[in-house]
Amino acid sequence: MNETVGSILGLKGREIWSVAPNATVYDAVALMAAKSIGAVLVISEGSLLGIVSERDYARKVILQGSSSKETQVRDVMTTGLVTVTPDASVDDCMKIMTYNRIRHLPVLDRGELVGIVSIGDMVKAIIADQAHTIAQLHTYIGVKYPA
Repeated sequence: MNETVGSILGLKGREIWSVAPNATVYDAVALMAAKSIGAVLVISEGSLLGIVSERDYARKVILQGSSSKETQVRDVMTTGLVTVTPDASVDDCMKIMTYNRIRHLPVLDRGELVGIVSIGDMVKAIIADQAHTIAQLHTYIGVKYPA
């Protein structure tokens, strides 16, 4: 598989959904629900500070008995993010996500945030690659050789 993060972003788009660190967790979850996404980046003054996910919400707000309308994103966001560059391969991303037990990878190009990819994006790319391989094999097997 030769697909890269850059080619995936070219297909899915480079739209980035984010919140400020002083936003409420409720606002972050509402944005995730509105955009049908599982995480939003936390950005302040153009700097990537962290990420807040549905998992963060469940573990750091609900299970702690906190209020999502009173808790700020900065209090529950994940920091020390693992990132990739557009030239990273799907295989590399899957290894990184599996090793770090994460589902989202911000994409930085020369230090600038250019997108985000999810485990779903990686699985979709792998399935498309396998479908292509299967089609090629069917074509190869289906070719009749002269007798």
